[in-house]
Amino acid sequence: MPPKPVPTQRQRRLGHELRRMRVAAGMSAEEAAKLLGVDRGKISYMESGIRTISEERLRTLAHHCGCSDEKYVAALIEMASAGTQAWWEQYRGALPQGLLDIAELEARATRMRAACTVHIPGLLQTTDYALAVFRAVLPPLPEHEVAMRVAHRSHRQEVLAGNAAPPFIGIVHEAALRMQFGGPRVTREQLEYLLVQSETEGVTVLVVPFANGGFPGAGQTVLYAEGPSEQLDTVQIDNSHGPDFLYGEKELSKYRAHLDRMEDLALSPDDSRDFIHTIAQGLQEAS
Repeated sequence: MPPKPVPTQRQRRLGHELRRMRVAAGMSAEEAAKLLGVDRGKISYMESGIRTISEERLRTLAHHCGCSDEKYVAALIEMASAGTQAWWEQYRGALPQGLLDIAELEARATRMRAACTVHIPGLLQTTDYALAVFRAVLPPLPEHEVAMRVAHRSHRQEVLAGNAAPPFIGIVHEAALRMQFGGPRVTREQLEYLLVQSETEGVTVLVVPFANGGFPGAGQTVLYAEGPSEQLDTVQIDNSHGPDFLYGEKELSKYRAHLDRMEDLALSPDDSRDFIHTIAQGLQEAS
């Protein structure tokens, strides 16, 4: 079977972990190839995410690299397995790869924290609000693609439903609550929906008010997705060119600290709900 030319973010991450394991053990690519019974080029393909690795070979590599963390190894094996056809595959070729990678990241997370300063977290957006966000993109998107992105986002939100939903903490700055994407009515309905979602089991919404001052990483939209083991945590950053995915140890530590600081500056869940309700009420009175 020929190697896949464009690996997903999950496949690239697996390859990164394989290389990190090998390098940490001081094993050369040539030694790894000999150990696994493959040629040198296939090791390069595996570590770039282009070619998968079997469970047997992955366990062999982990054993000879001195990796005894069974939880971590089991998670890598799960990453390497083909699995069933996921829902986001229906959008492959129609939407940018990065959007599919975000959906997969969220679907595999065991816990998530998101921090937004300009808009409401995507997993907590209404359809009308999401429409307004996508229609603000430059250059403008065709309406059929806007509709497709909204449908994709709505499908992503299902990750927060059901008994297996991962805990989700949305840290929202006051600026995001006051930005009127779609106008006062759409914003008010969005805030009312945010209040409903904040009462959902497993979902926590925290507000950082203007009065609480500055915070690290101001202006960034950050998603911290925890994996089945801490080594497999991932940070996803929104950018105008598309999402960036970070998983270096120093990067993970940095963004954990950023989110911890924002949580420290945020109001309590109950006070956050009162704060959101007051802004929504003001919009209703204005209209």
